[in-house]
Amino acid sequence: MISTLKNRWRRFIRKGWNRRLLGIGGACMGAMAAMMLLAAPHDPADYSHDRQPFDIAITVDDLSGNGNLPPGTTRLAIADLYLHTLKRHGVPDAYGLVNVGKLERDSDGAAVLDRWRRAGYSLGNHSYSHMNLNRAPSLEAWEADVVTGEQEIASRMEGADWRYFRFPNMAAGRDKAQHDSAMAFLKERGYRIAEASVSFDDWAYSDAYARCLRTGDRKAIAAMKAQYLKGVDDGILRMKALSHAVYGRMIPQVLLTHLSAWGADTLPDVLARLDAAGAHYVSLPQAQRDPAYVAPDPWAGNQLLMDRAARQRKIDVEAIPRPRSPVDPKTLCR
Repeated sequence: MISTLKNRWRRFIRKGWNRRLLGIGGACMGAMAAMMLLAAPHDPADYSHDRQPFDIAITVDDLSGNGNLPPGTTRLAIADLYLHTLKRHGVPDAYGLVNVGKLERDSDGAAVLDRWRRAGYSLGNHSYSHMNLNRAPSLEAWEADVVTGEQEIASRMEGADWRYFRFPNMAAGRDKAQHDSAMAFLKERGYRIAEASVSFDDWAYSDAYARCLRTGDRKAIAAMKAQYLKGVDDGILRMKALSHAVYGRMIPQVLLTHLSAWGADTLPDVLARLDAAGAHYVSLPQAQRDPAYVAPDPWAGNQLLMDRAARQRKIDVEAIPRPRSPVDPKTLCR
């Protein structure tokens, strides 16, 4: 398994992706190679019994980067590996939802956004500081956080459509009045909501992964990967079952991921599983043209689309198992 990962990294370098399009320095290449080697890959589950084709858009939150950095790597190196995987799997577009405030934290943050655009992928708004509307000091403070940094995104999109917004933490209001006020503000500024219908909770592993890489705890990393990828398998099954239970068909999906070292390392396994399950990759605007996304929704943007629709329609989906995470990543490598 480890030799397979070595070969994958060598192919990445030999094809010249890093030098022609991405420009990863030698030190960063070594760090990312080490990151990939620390955990063995896992073969996708057998989806041959249920390989109904479905459309899915990939979206990536928290640019220029989510979670703590593992030692010896950079935000740009992580973005490069993420982009390489997306291209390898034929993803036509992947909206990167940006927290512009992170450009102050990350010396290479602006380069991450530039690289995203150079790869032909779109940028959208995730608020300046990742301000959770439900915990914002006021609606006005949250509105200011949405507006601040818009120019950094708009200037890179060069006239293309960047006015997609995803609520941080998918928290779209403490109550209906706050939600409706926020939605009216976003509509006035020309935004559409970047919904998400499925998430594998990759964000929950980001900081633990950085800690375990720092301490060199291979067993903990292997345990995390096994649990996470089992959750991906279970999550794909739940995604399909939930879609049929709520809509009576397989609607186009929108996957929520995060730009992190953990996300970059596990994305090849995640997309391999989606491929095996029948995924056909589309853009976010294409997925959201489906009636499931354009129908009037009193709580648009609040948590995952299909679960929200099930609650609103009073459809009992408790019999559809949710992925389990018996090991809390927060407890690892402390």
